[in-house]
Amino acid sequence: MNLATLKNYIEVLKPRESFLLTFIGVAAAFIAADGKPSLDVILLAFIVILIASAGANGITNYLDREFDAVMKRTRHRVLPSGRIYPPQKVLPLIFGLIIAGLVLAWWLHPLAFAADLIGTTVAATWRKRMTCVFPQGVIASLAPVLMGWFAIEPAFSWHLFLLCLLIFAWLPLHVWSVMISNRGEYLGAGLNFFPMNVTVRTAVIVLLIFSLFLYAISIALYFVGGFGWFYLVLANILGVMMLYTNCRLVTSSTSKNAWRLYKISSFPYLGLIFLAMCLDIWLFL
Repeated sequence: MNLATLKNYIEVLKPRESFLLTFIGVAAAFIAADGKPSLDVILLAFIVILIASAGANGITNYLDREFDAVMKRTRHRVLPSGRIYPPQKVLPLIFGLIIAGLVLAWWLHPLAFAADLIGTTVAATWRKRMTCVFPQGVIASLAPVLMGWFAIEPAFSWHLFLLCLLIFAWLPLHVWSVMISNRGEYLGAGLNFFPMNVTVRTAVIVLLIFSLFLYAISIALYFVGGFGWFYLVLANILGVMMLYTNCRLVTSSTSKNAWRLYKISSFPYLGLIFLAMCLDIWLFL
């Protein structure tokens, strides 16, 4: 296998998205351990979540290949462009990662295994045609956080509940903004569901509501999670940044502004809000 072929196989696994999910999962483990996780557990959590996320992203990439092929934004991806042909050649790698992730997740903790199994199962059914099924996207996105948390603290708490709510509020900002930005392509591919089945004005107002909800949850985490001033300052900066971006989208519902919201929602927002929690714990140990 040459370098170009290896790169194609890695690209199928959506490495940027997989590393972001892995980061927030490991961050959840660090938070659950109050900044003092066991090195071997945190390292195992990193490996497990990375493998599981790569497998889940790989299966969604495989299942979405036909829809990706008819959209300008995605038709140059590895599978729709034919850089790996036939597409079934990626399945041994994807299934191998999924199985390895499940085995290692059981070793991590049975609850982490359950989170991985449910998240992967949902990812395997969450195609672009089904993106309107909001609970599916939430469950798949929650899996890394739950896996990281249960690796350290195999119990539910208000702290974990708010972390899950944060993901719940973040997901539509991330997913629906890119759909609004590329509305014509999604409609052309026959994907006529929310936010495609309402006016752009209605859709961006819904996103503004979610942005307010996201801001409120991030501040609630300050009180419930026992964080210090460092987290509070960054949570306010990030929250205002998201609100400002959403307000620009409401006042001018352009594709450019929707794309800007999409880019900001993944990183810096999601990555930095979890990083802020970890740094706050580390600073105030």
